[in-house]
Order: sequence, then C-alpha cells, then structure tokens
Amino acid sequence: MDTKTAAMIIVGMCLILLFVLAAKKRGQFLLRFVIRMATCVAVILFCNQILEKEHITSVVGINPTTLLTVGTLGISGVALLYGIVFTKFL
Repeated sequence: MDTKTAAMIIVGMCLILLFVLAAKKRGQFLLRFVIRMATCVAVILFCNQILEKEHITSVVGINPTTLLTVGTLGISGVALLYGIVFTKFL
C-alpha cells in the first residue's frame, strides 16, 4: 500500500466518523465544524497574503485534508499546518 492510498483511507475513515457524530448530535456538531472550518480558512488566506507580502514562499494550501484538519482542530490546526510547512522550509 502506498502513501497516497493510506492517506485516502484515513481521510475516508475520518469523514465517516464526522458524519456519524454529526448525526448523533443533530447537526450541532456539523454546524460548529463548518463555522470552525470557514473561520480557519479565512485565517489561512490572511496569513498566506501576509507571507507573500514578506516574500516568504512557505504557504499552506487549501485542500480537503487542510479543511478536515482545521475543521476538527480549529486554530490549533492552523498552527499545526504552518508548523509542518515551516519545518519543511528549514
């Protein structure tokens, strides 16, 4: 099994878990997840713009994995993603 397949399996399992929890909590969980995700995406876009103005090429992209991470973890997920990007930069 290659890395891409393993990552897709993990993401799929996380999505299934999120939908099961959302069904249990009657939408409250899903609403909080979407609000957290939207807020964190706005923070990531703002930080990316600041980094571009400072001519720093390490930016976090917006993709399904990023959305799942920040939706689940919130602002700490944003810090985690930037920590991973800056670690690769060093």
